[in-house]
Amino acid sequence: AFEVGMEDGFVKVVSPIDDTPAQRAGVRAGDLIVRLDETPVKGMSLNDAVKLMRGKPGTKIILTIVREGQEQPLKIEVVRDIIKVTSVKSRLLEDAFGYVRISQFQSHTTDDLLKAIEKMKSKVGGPLKGLVLDLRNNPGGVLNAAVSVSDAFLEEGLIVYTQGRINDSALRFEAAPDDVLNGAPIVVLVNAGSASASEIVAGALQDHDRAVI
Repeated sequence: AFEVGMEDGFVKVVSPIDDTPAQRAGVRAGDLIVRLDETPVKGMSLNDAVKLMRGKPGTKIILTIVREGQEQPLKIEVVRDIIKVTSVKSRLLEDAFGYVRISQFQSHTTDDLLKAIEKMKSKVGGPLKGLVLDLRNNPGGVLNAAVSVSDAFLEEGLIVYTQGRINDSALRFEAAPDDVLNGAPIVVLVNAGSASASEIVAGALQDHDRAVI
């Protein structure tokens, strides 16, 4: 599975989602899908292309991909499967530093993040000295999850606001006191595949000088 959009009439991969058949097969952010099996993508709507890519678990599809830096199109075989995404993964690094990977923002992401941090603290036997927050190839997800993840590391201040044509659509999200890391340094990893909710988190932490991006 991957987050996709349209570019020049082809399907562009915004970001492959961790631990899914496409990611394991080698599909990368920025790839242009030009053919699905023997069917050209050019002229097809995004919805029609997505329908063609979906299918019964265990069946195969060959994606013909144009990748920057490659002279010839690539053919990648993907075996369809039922997708169960684990949005948060974590591990301890050296010297009591933690690493957390968020692959997309779901309703339970913040709870999973807090549990992961507490688990690492327990292993260390005290506070973490710092955290690497990996948002690379994270296409986004639920706005409230992005807000609450940001809030977990901020003591105060504006996280994000929304504004639309209708007065009632204007919303402000402010951080509440209590930083789960007690001010320990944070490095946020992003790339071209980090979009939407990932940009909200990275931007909020950067704006408040809470993290290095």
